Amino acid sequence: MTGPDRGDFTAPTDDDATELVAQLKELAGADPADVRQVVAEVLAALDRAAGGALREHLPATIRAEAGLDAAPARN
Repeated sequence: MTGPDRGDFTAPTDDDATELVAQLKELAGADPADVRQVVAEVLAALDRAAGGALREHLPATIRAEAGLDAAPARN
C-alpha cells in the first residue's frame, strides 16, 4: 500500500480479525441475509476507500453480491 508512513500503525492480528467477525455478527444478528448485507456494505466502503482497487481482488460472486460489478473501477 502507498501513502504516508504511520509510525503509530499496528499490524492487524488474528485476534483483531476474530473481534471484527464477532462485531459484524453482533451488528447483523442471526439472519444470514442481514450478515450478507452488512458484509456487502463493508466491502463496498472498503472498495471506495481504495479508489475501486479492492474489487479487482474479489471473486466475481462476491463482487456481484456487494454490488461492485455495477460501478466502474476508478484508476
